[in-house]
Amino acid sequence: MPPVIGLARRPAPTRAYPTAPRCRVDVRRKGSYLSTMAETHFRPEPGLALAAGSLEAAASLEEIVSTLRRTARAIVGSDGIAVVLREGDTVFYAAEDAIEPLWRGRRFPMTACISGWCILNGQTVIVPDIESDPRVPLAAYRVTSMRSLVMVPIGAPAAVAALGAYWCASVIPDDATVCRLEALAQQAAAALVRVRLLAGASRSRALVQRSGS
Repeated sequence: MPPVIGLARRPAPTRAYPTAPRCRVDVRRKGSYLSTMAETHFRPEPGLALAAGSLEAAASLEEIVSTLRRTARAIVGSDGIAVVLREGDTVFYAAEDAIEPLWRGRRFPMTACISGWCILNGQTVIVPDIESDPRVPLAAYRVTSMRSLVMVPIGAPAAVAALGAYWCASVIPDDATVCRLEALAQQAAAALVRVRLLAGASRSRALVQRSGS
């Protein structure tokens, strides 16, 4: 599992987070600012196994992205997820599933967003408070209600995409939640490798057939 980088290990010097109970934050509850995710998230997630099966059967990039869009949010219990693809020096928000519109269809410079940082560094990022992390493009986030996130890379050693999970309150996700998101990203990476190998083999067969005709 790649190392986890985030404000959970590097508190912002100008803000001290209160000690939070071991419970999922309720965004409707006044006075709740920061909370860790629920202990119940350590229970096995059957949705992860179902997603793995769908990814193993995927025959194209579109099917892989569609599977992540359908499954990731329920697997981690977030308020939103996004599938982000690397396109040269930019990232493309290819798909999302959220309680509100996020950034689907938009492109951002790799060096100007948290997903680009995740892809370039190949590391998981945990951001309990978007206002306290300089890697987050605040202008893009302030038009949404998302206030915390986890971003995991897809692909190794060089990441080619990222999978983000978002919450409408400032939360610190527990290890089990992060591990489930990383496991899903690893399964997606394996599916991408298989799809590319199949595409390469198909092109090779086509060339052989044309040269022999």
